[in-house]
Amino acid sequence: MSSNGNPYGFRLIAPGQPLERWELPAAAPEPGQVVVQVAGCGVCHTDVSFAVDGVPTRHPLPLVLGHEISGRVVEAGAEASDWIGRRVIVPAVVPCGSCDACAAGRPTICRQQFMPGNHGHGGFATQVTVPSYGLCPVPEELPEGLSLALLSVVADAVTTPLEAIQRAGLAADDVAVFVGAGGVGGFGVQIAAALGAAVVAIDVDPSRLELASSHGATLTVNSAELDRRELKSAIRAFAGEHAGVGLKIFETSGTAAGQQTAWSLLAPGAHLAVVGFTPEKLELRLSNLMAFDATAQGNWGSSPERYPEALELVLAGKVVLEPYVEMHPLDRAPEVLQAVAEHRLAGRAILVPSEPAN
Repeated sequence: MSSNGNPYGFRLIAPGQPLERWELPAAAPEPGQVVVQVAGCGVCHTDVSFAVDGVPTRHPLPLVLGHEISGRVVEAGAEASDWIGRRVIVPAVVPCGSCDACAAGRPTICRQQFMPGNHGHGGFATQVTVPSYGLCPVPEELPEGLSLALLSVVADAVTTPLEAIQRAGLAADDVAVFVGAGGVGGFGVQIAAALGAAVVAIDVDPSRLELASSHGATLTVNSAELDRRELKSAIRAFAGEHAGVGLKIFETSGTAAGQQTAWSLLAPGAHLAVVGFTPEKLELRLSNLMAFDATAQGNWGSSPERYPEALELVLAGKVVLEPYVEMHPLDRAPEVLQAVAEHRLAGRAILVPSEPAN
């Protein structure tokens, strides 16, 4: 809350400008909507794309960013009153649940979807109004070391790689290769290891590789020390020790260099999952998909149906969050977003209000 007790947030006025502190208007949830008192909101590179790179938001600016949200429901409109008082994780992409895409089991391409911080105000705030559809309930009692604020990154940073892994059909006898071992990639490494796969983590940051080695990666490779041919040879030698048909490659760096590296690793029967986002372009020989009889697929977030599964992986200790994140006060949102844009933070940032929901 602000000094006068009113809810507030930090909104983007125009790309390239610092976020502006803004007192939120009084909440008035419509039918099917809830007001969530924010416990924590993760800062994603998609937020950087909106704020720095000029990627347009669906809702006109000014707009409060932030789509990785956890908190407690404090108000609700008609048809959503059962949520009042409950602790929740808000899906990063909320489908409508009733259109043709949703009925066909493709909720992430729902044309009526709502993404906080894109289609409407998001979680860089003390409270946020969101649809109640797809909310993921969080137990009141959490295992030691977990907090409601920490669980904010389950929305997107954990669920998005989980969606990619499930779509790839990753099994225990597969080799999973993650290009980029930061927040999203680090969580993907852990999910793949929990499924029994042999996991390779590729990054240019030795500290990220060391962390990945401690949390599920069988092999870590610093791509700054090898050219692409050497890197592919190292992966081929490792994969040869394991059963399975075709590598499962996950591009989780969200950089053009990482995407180029991931593409260069295509091999017969491989599956490439594009999980990270960058507005940068790169040149590819698309015929590699044909020549290798390979597949490539992207996923825009995750279906809300995956959220309970992702949360259970965290609650069971199969995916650990704390080593990969760092907490920052909401009031430092402008500086934190800039630090994320400049790659100056070691972990995924979570913005926490001074009086967070608990």
